[in-house]
Amino acid sequence: MPEASVVGHIRVKNASLWDQYRSQVPATLEPWGGQLVFRGSQLAAFAGECPYSEIVVLRFPSGEAAQGWFASPAYQALIPIRAQAADVQLISYAI
Repeated sequence: MPEASVVGHIRVKNASLWDQYRSQVPATLEPWGGQLVFRGSQLAAFAGECPYSEIVVLRFPSGEAAQGWFASPAYQALIPIRAQAADVQLISYAI
């Protein structure tokens, strides 16, 4: 069973709400074996355009764990805050 990464492309709309959301996500990862790999801010788009200024990469022991995390009541409870705080695309990849 391959590991999985979840990549989030982010455009922050409300910094205060975004900080509130970000501070609560780590606790939702733990039951699923998820880890924060990195967060970053865009420096430059070398090819094409990228409308998202921020990125996050999460790692999970499996695709099933990534799906379980996303569907979990703990994470789903944060989605209303996330929706107010930022435009986010979350994409899961097998690695």
